[in-house]
Amino acid sequence: MSGQMVAAGLRALIDETVVQQYQLVRHEDIPALCQTLGMPTPPPRIDPQTQKDNSKHTRLKRCLEALSDAELPAVARAVLAHRRLRASQRNRLQDLLWQNTACAVIPGRTRRELAGACILDDHIRYPDSFMDLLASLWVLDDDGAGGFGGPERTLAAEIARHMLRFKDWDAERLFEELGCFTAPHHRFGRFLEGLASPATLPDEPAQRRFVAMANEHLRPIGAQLEEVGEEEGYPLFELVAAGQAGARRPRQVVFATLRKPDIRISSVLDGDLEILDQAERDDDLLVYDRVVGNEGLRWRDLMDWWQTKHGITDTNQAKQTLLHRMRISVPKEATGQDNLGNLYYDLYQDDLDDKPALLPEVWLHWDHQTIGQRRDRAQHNIRMDFLMLLPGRRRIVLEVDGSQHYTDNRGRNPSPHRYAATMAADRELKFLGYHVYRFGHAELQDLQAARPLVTDFFARLLSTHQPAPRIP
Repeated sequence: MSGQMVAAGLRALIDETVVQQYQLVRHEDIPALCQTLGMPTPPPRIDPQTQKDNSKHTRLKRCLEALSDAELPAVARAVLAHRRLRASQRNRLQDLLWQNTACAVIPGRTRRELAGACILDDHIRYPDSFMDLLASLWVLDDDGAGGFGGPERTLAAEIARHMLRFKDWDAERLFEELGCFTAPHHRFGRFLEGLASPATLPDEPAQRRFVAMANEHLRPIGAQLEEVGEEEGYPLFELVAAGQAGARRPRQVVFATLRKPDIRISSVLDGDLEILDQAERDDDLLVYDRVVGNEGLRWRDLMDWWQTKHGITDTNQAKQTLLHRMRISVPKEATGQDNLGNLYYDLYQDDLDDKPALLPEVWLHWDHQTIGQRRDRAQHNIRMDFLMLLPGRRRIVLEVDGSQHYTDNRGRNPSPHRYAATMAADRELKFLGYHVYRFGHAELQDLQAARPLVTDFFARLLSTHQPAPRIP
């Protein structure tokens, strides 16, 4: 589905769930409602020019009309979080928001094989959690949905009767009634994750039995439920698609450094790193230490971390201070690198929330000894100019090569050795699973001349590295 079609769908659903529900709010509540949902300030109740009343519907409608397409996803997420929706409305909003995010594609045959092999006895030992999971993803009692003939015979009631009480439905019948076999890939994938979740199944041996069964059927199609951490002492699993399984999740990202950090390994067995000096507390280096999910590290994730870290409630202030802090980490002489970062954030300034964060000066290696001490065993290129963590655990490195990458004596003499070292480091990054893109400093040195190049590059990059295939 194209971006325009997604925007049109979101706009229609916001109209349906907010504007057309104007009867549920009072005039005096409309400004607070719009603020909560991230919508523009509504026009006043009394039109200052005509002195006529604006209806509640008119005020909300004008707010919706004032929203750009780029602003719609954030408002839709707020609607999901703050408005009471019917399950069918919730699902339609979710499906649109998930449309272009990372997704494991699970064909109908695999879904049926999973259903046939799935035993849900462990799950129904926790009936409330089990029903909560189903209600969070499927339409169980929406206007009598399910076709059972009246509110007392909703699908929720039928599941309780046949799964929890008489136990005469198997998993295949349940999957059929829920609509699992035809559901969008994102929804079915989240259902599998939910069945493996400790929130649904607080029993580690039972979790692992379910995951082992599911993976037996998922691996042939290049997907699997992978253990990614823990929650309340129980393992946490995430569905990963072909090409993602085995790619390690970043544990922390050290970036925008103003000086070399003092790091030690505090636990050799666990590989835990500890930053000893005052650098992090002084913001001389930034350490993003939250979980980087399968959606990658988005700007809104980085912003939320920055606002929490510094207690900044004003979104615009947080944005400006974070951008400034990242910019000053770029070396003063690296004009091309500075221009690349500035152009990226300028290009997407009105649509940043779900865009990948572009992190400058990211540490790749760290060694307490110098290159002179290590000699031919030294690790070169210890920092990346820029790193992006995209959906599907894709790691994108952007390097801006100045003359120091291929000359000696401050650019006076060509150096085959320096060029060879740059190429060797490039190969090593690729072997480690990074996608590396290099720019010449000269092509980025003039900010305005570089704009068409950078615009085209990021449009192609973000399109090329979209998880594929998308939902049909």
